[in-house]
Amino acid sequence: MALGTILLVVLILLLIGGLPTWPHSRNWGYYPSISFGTVLLIVVILMLIGRI
Repeated sequence: MALGTILLVVLILLLIGGLPTWPHSRNWGYYPSISFGTVLLIVVILMLIGRI
């Protein structure tokens, strides 16, 4: 359970960091946040069904 929680926190931070609101990521568009959001959704689903 601790590994899943740590992974969840890291993915949330990556999702926030990938949003195109900061000058260094404005040219990236929404692609990084969509990718991290998809991975975050998969991890949350796996945590809910007990795989992680």
